[in-house]
Amino acid sequence: MSLITIRALDVTLSTPLFANLTLSVAAGDRIGLVAANGRGKSTLLKCITGDFEPTTGEIFRARGLTLGHMEQNLPAGLDGLTFREAVLAALSPDQQESESWRADVTLEELEVPEELRDRPLAKLSGGWQRIALIARVRVGEPDVLLLDEPTNHLDLTKIARLEAWLATLPRDMPVVISSHDRAFLDAVTNRTLFLRPERSQLFALPYSRARAALDEMDAAEEKRFEKDMKAAQQLRQQAAKLNNIGINSGSDLLVVKTKQLKERAERIEETAKPAHLERSAGAIRLANRGTHAKVLVTLEDALVETPDGTPLFRTGQKFICQGDRIVLLGPNGAGKTRLVRLLRQAVEAAGANHHGIKATPSLVLGYGDQSLSDLSDSETPHGTIIHRFDVGDQKARSLLAGAGLSIEMQGRPIGLLSGGQKARLGMLVLRLTNPNFYLLDEPTNHLDIEGQEALERELTAREASCLFVSHDRAFVRAVANRFWVIEKRRLIEVEGPEEFFAEAALSA
Repeated sequence: MSLITIRALDVTLSTPLFANLTLSVAAGDRIGLVAANGRGKSTLLKCITGDFEPTTGEIFRARGLTLGHMEQNLPAGLDGLTFREAVLAALSPDQQESESWRADVTLEELEVPEELRDRPLAKLSGGWQRIALIARVRVGEPDVLLLDEPTNHLDLTKIARLEAWLATLPRDMPVVISSHDRAFLDAVTNRTLFLRPERSQLFALPYSRARAALDEMDAAEEKRFEKDMKAAQQLRQQAAKLNNIGINSGSDLLVVKTKQLKERAERIEETAKPAHLERSAGAIRLANRGTHAKVLVTLEDALVETPDGTPLFRTGQKFICQGDRIVLLGPNGAGKTRLVRLLRQAVEAAGANHHGIKATPSLVLGYGDQSLSDLSDSETPHGTIIHRFDVGDQKARSLLAGAGLSIEMQGRPIGLLSGGQKARLGMLVLRLTNPNFYLLDEPTNHLDIEGQEALERELTAREASCLFVSHDRAFVRAVANRFWVIEKRRLIEVEGPEEFFAEAALSA
């Protein structure tokens, strides 16, 4: 039985987001919504809740159906509340008065530590704020869950905890999830909807298998279209030949035949549908200037500490060599970001031994962190490129347009751009820096799947040397060729990431 039925739904803003979308959500459905940034995932969820009016189409909800909608950002005024107060505030006043126990049950269900429950959300990490948003939609025990980017800012342990929690929900409870986390979608969904401006595609499969089926379907459509266009061209060529013969011979029969061939060609051209061409959110390209040095960075049992001097771990003797793509794994708080900062300082020290870390003097660093802190919110994208690099006005505008930033966006303060737009600007800055060593802290945080795959291709195809931190399992598997894990206050090298991923799941 369908709980939510969507018929011929069309949403057009400045451009069409999706058209003629038909979908039913039934008991037991776990649907993954997949599309590039800004292509309608959040809008569709708001259409389902009734918070956004579609251009055309209808949405029917079962009588009495309750929806739990987790949006991407904290609602205004919520950050001043404690974790428990924020969850309690999601209940009606009557429920807050007589059923406050619901908040405590939900916090237990999501395994929120006692010491965090009375802490203001503003003082918690982005990951715990995300868990608070999930708790707020769960506490009301809705019939259907709508989750918008639930894994944003979560580390692997919290992602595993979220996966485990979703598995404990009643099997007949439908869940609709918008996400760019491919491994997460594979773990928790059984249907996948690829939102497109025309002909959105639904598969009764989790993401990776659905993506393979979609690629196969697109390839078949492309072949059909090419075959149809070739057939139409051949008919037109035959018509042209007959037309010449008919004119020279004065044959009325050949003139009629020529007209019939042209009409057949026109019918084929009118009915032929070109394969879907994904409109890019902006190109991601990197550079690799190379270096003659084989060993790029040497770690001589460096001590990694907290800002107040508390020891976290020692690195042992390690070498980062040309062509290495090293992923740094470890639980939150283990010291990953501290090591990344030490490595950055060592590269900038140009050959000096910095706290037991020495970089070859020829190293040119490409650095990016998850908060994109090297970009100033008050500066414009155009100003950023002009001031940092020796490029003219027209070249800067062309580069920014290629990265997906329109002329209008180029003049806006960076602080007004979306996370995806900022990420693509950050990637352009990295490319123009022309480094030979990349140091990346959560580089996929604001990228959609298209952007993640483009970054994977660039790092591997250009044989870029890099060390990166990531909670994105699909990205780690695709890019890394060496694996460092912080374990028991030591930095150790392992054969692959799967044991660490499994342990993160067990500790959830």
